[in-house]
Amino acid sequence: MRRPELAALLAGAAGVLCFAPFDLFWLAPLPWLALFALWRQAPDARRAALVGFLFGLGFFLAGVSWIYVSLSVFGGMPWWLAGPATLLFCTAMALYPTLAGWLFKRWQPAGFWRQALWFAVLIAAADWLRGWLFTGFPWLAVGYTQAPPSPLAGFAPLIGVYGLSLLLALSAALLLRWRVGLPVLALLVAAGFGLRQIEWTEPIGEPVSVALLQGNIPQDIKFNPDNFVRTLLRYRDMIAAHPARLTILPETALPAFLDRLPPEYLDELTALARQHGGDIVVGTLTGKPETGYYNSAVSLGISPQQTYSKQHLVPFGEFIPAGFAWFMAQANIPMSAFSAGPSRPAPLTVAGQPVAFNICYEDVFGEEIISALPQAGILANLSNTAWFGRSLAQPQHLQIARMRSAETGRPSLRATNTGMTAIIDARGDVVSALAPFETAVLTGEVRAHQGSTPYIAWGNLGFLVLLLAGACLAQIRRAASAAGSPAPGAGARP
Repeated sequence: MRRPELAALLAGAAGVLCFAPFDLFWLAPLPWLALFALWRQAPDARRAALVGFLFGLGFFLAGVSWIYVSLSVFGGMPWWLAGPATLLFCTAMALYPTLAGWLFKRWQPAGFWRQALWFAVLIAAADWLRGWLFTGFPWLAVGYTQAPPSPLAGFAPLIGVYGLSLLLALSAALLLRWRVGLPVLALLVAAGFGLRQIEWTEPIGEPVSVALLQGNIPQDIKFNPDNFVRTLLRYRDMIAAHPARLTILPETALPAFLDRLPPEYLDELTALARQHGGDIVVGTLTGKPETGYYNSAVSLGISPQQTYSKQHLVPFGEFIPAGFAWFMAQANIPMSAFSAGPSRPAPLTVAGQPVAFNICYEDVFGEEIISALPQAGILANLSNTAWFGRSLAQPQHLQIARMRSAETGRPSLRATNTGMTAIIDARGDVVSALAPFETAVLTGEVRAHQGSTPYIAWGNLGFLVLLLAGACLAQIRRAASAAGSPAPGAGARP
């Protein structure tokens, strides 16, 4: 392996340090600065693509290696299949920076500024494309490095996480000439800090007491019939000991179909909720195994019973893509053929508050979260990340939730099985959180917010306008030159 390729692999792996739990957001420009420098030095588009591939491979192998844990340790897949499957997935994700590298060199513009802008456009476009193609996997989008408390998080209510990817990549590229890059980065930091002072939304109503339950049920016994009664009793006792107007249990906390749970148990939970003057939202299964079943959140208490069913399902974990039944037969993942719930569901009205619920992986998709806004004043996520063990997945997921609050100006409640259970304020800062892998209840108060951020109103449209404008500015002189003379070869250098 040549030095540039090795440098790309190491820089990609180092990029993971900029995300949670390390949170070295101030370091974030450096790995992408290295990538920009390597792409500029590449002799042709093919070599630039190889550099992009190795950068992406190092990045994803270091950042999402927890996929192996879910497949092998908890999914029961043999290591000799789970290992190659994880490598294949990371390889597929690395194709996005591969394509970006090829495009960078194939249409590399003249002039440092245009090259930096073209680089930023391609990095952000790769993040955005990865976020929706083949159902999407936007985990570790570059912009998440700038989740609160980074001052650049001030741009999140305007242009969302992908807009932050664009700004971060541009800053990184410009730092290659530090006399130019440092003033630009300082200007962006100052602007972001100023934007962080703007209150895009405002609190409404009185604070509501909340209790978020972290049951800490090991994944390998969660669906074991011998543990079923103990699980139900654990959650009942936690609810009784921590009265609150809004109590939220994790995803599939009650590991059975709703209509197969003991009626007297549901009656007891409903009575507890009413005694507390509010509602309990439980994670459970709805529907029928024969006709279609759902990963759902169901309310019990003073409000009429309401149900939210997960609409964005995880490939292989919650539905089996066509042609992969043989692959899933090698694993032991219960309930892996869910049906998707209704799209654009209305918020659930619980404890007197309209709350936008989502389940586990769904809060990675910012434009889907805003479909219930501005009606909802609170975001709530039910998760079970026990599938990923003691890995980077849990702190990374919390970082994603912080970004959703920063984008929407809404507080977030996260009830998880093993971590990280947290209350996040409307600015995206963590108010309180439980230590992972402990059986505990997080109590506190939350106040709904009303109003809209620009991101709620526009979604990713603002980012896409910036992306298109950046692409045009980067390529306009090259296009004009090409119109008057033969285009330079793919390997042309400035």
